[in-house]
Amino acid sequence: MFEIKDYPEFSWSLSRHKTLMECPRQYAYQYYTSHNGWLKNAEPVSRHAYRLKKLTSLEMLFGSEVHDIIEEVITYYLKTERVPSEEQLTERVKDRMNRAFIHSTRHLDDWLNKPKHWDMLHEIYYGESRLPSDKVSKMKSRLEVVIAHFLSSRTFQDILNKEKMQFIEAENFRHLMVGQLKVFVVLDLVYKDKEQNKWIIVDWKTGKKSEEDPYQLALYALYLQEAFSIKDLDDIVIRNEYLLEGTYEEHQLSPVTLEKVQELMGMSVDRMFDYLEEPGINRPLSIESFEQTTDTRKCSRCNFLEFCFPSKEPRS
Repeated sequence: MFEIKDYPEFSWSLSRHKTLMECPRQYAYQYYTSHNGWLKNAEPVSRHAYRLKKLTSLEMLFGSEVHDIIEEVITYYLKTERVPSEEQLTERVKDRMNRAFIHSTRHLDDWLNKPKHWDMLHEIYYGESRLPSDKVSKMKSRLEVVIAHFLSSRTFQDILNKEKMQFIEAENFRHLMVGQLKVFVVLDLVYKDKEQNKWIIVDWKTGKKSEEDPYQLALYALYLQEAFSIKDLDDIVIRNEYLLEGTYEEHQLSPVTLEKVQELMGMSVDRMFDYLEEPGINRPLSIESFEQTTDTRKCSRCNFLEFCFPSKEPRS
């Protein structure tokens, strides 16, 4: 049964860690000020922060829609053994991107009242009546490339040989417990190669390679070990599918790598606890205790820009 609490449950994720490292003030707005902001009787600042939390940029929306299409295609194929054409898939993503633009430019009031059910693009919300032409061109060229690369990817070829594979789950929020800590992970795709007796975790990437990719992969391996009681790490293969380049990389993680990730989590949690007044109920310090980033170049991309720069007229 859902219970309304004054403060959110404490948990850890790589995205939460990255937000704190980038800007503690953004972290506070994202994970604390916005809490309960969806309630009708919420404090105005919480409702405001919750709305801003729901903003999405053109790049983020693109990645999210491509992931959704991939999940739909895989589910559809496993049920019907049919695959939509590249043109059909490209048009579906375009339609969804166009819908987000229409929501952002014509339905501000709807978004203000129900931000969970309407799209609002960061670029539009913060003053641009039109999307930057260079961003639009980049997304269009990326779309044609990533859809083609998905259909020809190593993973999708595995899926086409589904009789040799055992499919476990599509993309969903999942969590594991590391000691008393709840850790959230998002798995794009998990399946077992029955011929090689290997568990394969796939992470679709619509952007460029990142130094943080190995940390994500290690978290996925931790989850799989716990969920399916896998003792030998050699039985787990982690695959990054880089759809922009049309390449993939496979990794088998060592115990040393997993230990490093757990060390990162430990240090990160300690830092998060430094911002808590009452750790037992996850009550944060005052908002002034969360420092603002000194790298103001990042501020223009932040959803909470108007909180930190009052010259940006808040919308209510």
